[in-house]
Amino acid sequence: MLDTQIQPEAWKETISRVRGQIAEVIVGQQEVVEQMLWCIFAGGHALLEGIPGLGKTMLVRTIADTLDLSFSRIQFTPDLMPSDITGTQVISFGRQGETSMSFQRGPLFSSIVLADEINRATPKTQSALLEAMQEKTVTVGSETHVLPKPFFVLATQNPLENEGTYPLPEAQLDRFLLKILVPYPGSEELKEIVRRTTTNRQPEVRKQAGAAELLEIQQGAREVLVADEVLDYAARLLMMTHPEEASAPEGVKKYVRFGSGPRGIQSIISAGKVRAVCQGRMHLSTGDIHAVAVPALRHRIFLNFEGQAMGITTDHLIREMLERAEAQG
Repeated sequence: MLDTQIQPEAWKETISRVRGQIAEVIVGQQEVVEQMLWCIFAGGHALLEGIPGLGKTMLVRTIADTLDLSFSRIQFTPDLMPSDITGTQVISFGRQGETSMSFQRGPLFSSIVLADEINRATPKTQSALLEAMQEKTVTVGSETHVLPKPFFVLATQNPLENEGTYPLPEAQLDRFLLKILVPYPGSEELKEIVRRTTTNRQPEVRKQAGAAELLEIQQGAREVLVADEVLDYAARLLMMTHPEEASAPEGVKKYVRFGSGPRGIQSIISAGKVRAVCQGRMHLSTGDIHAVAVPALRHRIFLNFEGQAMGITTDHLIREMLERAEAQG
C-alpha cells in the first residue's frame, strides 16, 4: 500500500503540467508524447522507432529536464563494447606504490538513458542492457551495483537501414514496456519546427516534477483497481495473439509464428493504469486496454515468412483482435 494518501486529481495535474511543458518544446507528436508518459509513469522502458530527424533525442532530453532527472546518451555503434556502457574496473596506484581496484561507472548510471540507434550495436553489447532493464542492477566481476531510482532505458532505432544493424532479439524486445512509432510531421508542424529552430529564441525547459513525485505516481498507479471483467478482456486479447488459439482471428492464424508472452498482458495493465490516472480515475476500463494494446503488443507478435512477404503489420492484426474481443463482449 501507499505511504501517502491516494490523490488521483493531484497526480492528474502533475502529469498535465509535464505534458504541457513537453509541448512547448516538441512540435506535435501528441500521441507519441502520451505513450511516453504512460511508459515512464508505469516505470517501464520504451523503444521509439522512426526515421532520423524527427526529434526523438530531443523528446527524451526534454522529458529528463522536465522531470529533473539525470540523463545520459549512448550512441550505439558496431564497435561499442559492453564496458563502454556499464563501466569497468580500473587500477589505482597509491603513494607507496600499492594498487587497488575501483569501479568507474559508465553512462548507464543515470535515471534516463537514451540508447540511440540501439540496433547498431552487436548482440554482445545489446545484452549488456538486459540485466539493467530487468533487475535495475549492473554486475561487473563479482560485484553488483544498483542503478539510480527511477531508471529508464529509452531506446531508438531507424526502420529504414538494415546494413550494419543487428535486430534486437525477442528476449530484449520483450523487456520494453511499449514500442512507440514516431510518425513524420505534417506540413503545418514542419513550418512550426522551422520557426522554433531557426531563430535565437529557443524554448526553455522548466522543471514540472521531480523524482519523488514520479515515484509517488508510479506507486499510485499500481493501486488502480482492475475489475475481473476488465482483466478477462485483457487476457482474452492476449490469447488471441497465439495462432493455435481457437479464438484467434484468421489473420493471426495465417500470418503469426509466435504470439505474446505474459509480459504482454503485464504491459497492457501497467500502461492502462497510468492512462486511467492521467484522466483522474482509480479504476481500469476496457477503453484503457483498447488505447494501450497496440504499442504494448506490436513488438511481441512475430510474423511467419508468409506474413512478412505479404507486408502484414502487427498493428493491423492487433486491431483485428480488438474488434473480435469487443464483439465477444
